[in-house]
Amino acid sequence: MTATGAPRVLLVEDDPQLLTMLRILLTEEGYDVDTAADGQRGLHLGLTRDYDVVVLDRGLPAIEGLDLLARLRGKGVVTPTLVLSAQGNPADRVAGLDAGAEDYVGKPFDVDELLARLRALRRRHLDVARSLPLPGGRLELDTRNVLPDNGNPVRLSERECALLATLAARPGHVFSRSQLLGLVFGEAESEVVVDTYVHYLRRKLGRRIVDTVRGRGYQLGNSR
Repeated sequence: MTATGAPRVLLVEDDPQLLTMLRILLTEEGYDVDTAADGQRGLHLGLTRDYDVVVLDRGLPAIEGLDLLARLRGKGVVTPTLVLSAQGNPADRVAGLDAGAEDYVGKPFDVDELLARLRALRRRHLDVARSLPLPGGRLELDTRNVLPDNGNPVRLSERECALLATLAARPGHVFSRSQLLGLVFGEAESEVVVDTYVHYLRRKLGRRIVDTVRGRGYQLGNSR
């Protein structure tokens, strides 16, 4: 979600007319839309920016849609995804869902149904996203409590919670200090603040809650 509160969608579609139509439609619905006309660009955006939902064509140049989705899931990107495809038979739907899609819509599609499906995807994702899995426990976003599998709850500050939630939302993804600065703290501050809050999290939750990837940045730890 953007700073203005608009949900952010990544739209990956190689048909220029359909891409333009969907971009206008989604913008009118209140979404902040990023577009990509091929799988390579879609993969880059999906790995470097955060989205509330992805709309993904199956038949894409450069990287096929389901291959793109599998690569995103393999990198820990859990953004809910709706696949659009001219291949609408049951076997193709099963392949799309098995690749990691939350929903699959055949072309041609009804516009109102598509928008309703996107709203439903976002609602389900928001319900789940209020609690994020951690190594050895969970992070409850509403209370800012870490609930260990064994032990007492640990309360985090607002910034500690925001940093840990950013890492936990994409387990396995390595964030650079500059990325975390922009996502959590704001560009006006120094990257040193990222290191400071990583230290705070480790002090409260144990050193292995955040892993340092030398020369690259930080990621969620694998174990406590």
